[in-house]
Amino acid sequence: MTDAHHRAAVAERAARAGGVVAREGFRGSFSVESKANKNDLVTELDRDAQRQVVATVRAEFPTDAFLCEEPVTTLGAGENAEGATEVDDVPERGPAWIVDPIDGTANYVRGMRLWATSVSAVVDGEPVASATYAPSQGDLYAVGPESATRDGTELAVSDRTDPETFAVAPVGWWDRDERGEFGSLCTAIAERFGDVRRLGSFQLTLAHVADGALEGLICTRPMNPWDTVAGVQLVRRAGGTVTDLDGEPWSHDSAAMVASNGEAHDALVAAGNEALGGE
Repeated sequence: MTDAHHRAAVAERAARAGGVVAREGFRGSFSVESKANKNDLVTELDRDAQRQVVATVRAEFPTDAFLCEEPVTTLGAGENAEGATEVDDVPERGPAWIVDPIDGTANYVRGMRLWATSVSAVVDGEPVASATYAPSQGDLYAVGPESATRDGTELAVSDRTDPETFAVAPVGWWDRDERGEFGSLCTAIAERFGDVRRLGSFQLTLAHVADGALEGLICTRPMNPWDTVAGVQLVRRAGGTVTDLDGEPWSHDSAAMVASNGEAHDALVAAGNEALGGE
């Protein structure tokens, strides 16, 4: 097994393992804490699921680094989890794993099924394999050296070409004094496209662009690698386009994101720029 294929297999295994932990606690009784604001939530299941992901990966790649949504140092002891090397950004050299144990924690807390466990393997700053597992929906999105799939079926972006039939999602979080930008983005999307959708999970929104359920998404806010890297790899491998608001290829340190099926991508870029007052 080549290294890339090995990492793809482990990404799938780790996403499933972490997702199972989260699924077992879903709609149960668990502790919930706030982080940056009242709506930025973390649960004990986030930490438990992340511990399981890290342990699964370290069983195969014990010296690799981790970039996780929750601090690895808070995980405590556990088989293969204790002693993991933690980084605060995607490293330019060497291997690392990017982990979001529950992407869509606010949905999870409310008992909504729109959440997922996401794991990406990167080498020298570039993703080589990713998996996004939505256990409450029963879907596994995976991308490796040769394919991008949902539950084993090859992914392909939507073939719609008429923007008036597009479903487009605004993605991100706006503080209360920044809600005007969110409103402007929704208006810009509604004026150009057929429908506006907001799912509450960045990774699942990207996955739905990859599988053709959505034609695009726009994020005008700062992003985290654990929210984005796996899904971007899915979209690109499924034939879609992902850029910043200048139309340049998106990277993990880009300030904004536009992802689409590649049709009318310029119209999505224009909508994002209008929301920021650029048009």
